[in-house]
Amino acid sequence: QVQLVESGGGLVQAGGSLLLSCAASGYVNAMGWYRQAPGKQRDVVATITRGGVKYYADSVKGRFTISRDNAKNTLYLQMSSLKPEDTAVYYCNAARIGGGKDYWGQGTQVTVSS
Repeated sequence: QVQLVESGGGLVQAGGSLLLSCAASGYVNAMGWYRQAPGKQRDVVATITRGGVKYYADSVKGRFTISRDNAKNTLYLQMSSLKPEDTAVYYCNAARIGGGKDYWGQGTQVTVSS
């Protein structure tokens, strides 16, 4: 069983930046960030394969950058030009090698004040 531990959330003013990190305790396949605002469904923010192929939701393109360090089993999300609508709990996600149910982190709160 692989554990995912997120860090880096917090309170920031609109226009500011935050760096989220997610450390995996073992070897995983594709990884990604999802977010869930109060009363809304959990949506994908960005994903990245082990080979570095990236996907971004339209709402974060040009502002967020996803990256990973495979040697450290760590995922990152650099968030810039933050907006109040980015406020949510951000979750780290990782796919199992060989398939099966994904791993999820416990979530980290990001709050952007106007």
